[in-house]
Amino acid sequence: MAELKTKKTEKSVEEFLNDVPAEAVRDDCFALVKLMTKVTGEAPRMWGPAIVGFGQYHYRYDSGHEGDMCLAGFSPRKQNITLYVTPGTAAAMEKLGKHKAGKGCIYIKRLQDIDTRILTTLIERSVDNIRKQYPA
Repeated sequence: MAELKTKKTEKSVEEFLNDVPAEAVRDDCFALVKLMTKVTGEAPRMWGPAIVGFGQYHYRYDSGHEGDMCLAGFSPRKQNITLYVTPGTAAAMEKLGKHKAGKGCIYIKRLQDIDTRILTTLIERSVDNIRKQYPA
């Protein structure tokens, strides 16, 4: 089985975020650190070269594939900020604001484009669901 690329590292979250070139995106990322720390109760850690993650869980699929991943996280990408949070119900997602969603993530351009109260609820639900599905 191939070695997982996305693992916890000792790289500094602050140094990583200070290297984000766009000031507005950098500011949003530091705001996300505060929000996700508060919601998860976990300190930020780097996962791989570009994901800021909070907490962790161990997963094992029926296929036998297994590994560890952060409970919630984000990454400042070139086109957007990727939030590693399971998207919620259609009703909640409609209230979130300007975003796109994938299977296990939400994409935003700016934090000001979304309702952070709804995002907080989505993070809480996502973390709760992961903890129920993959108990420690």
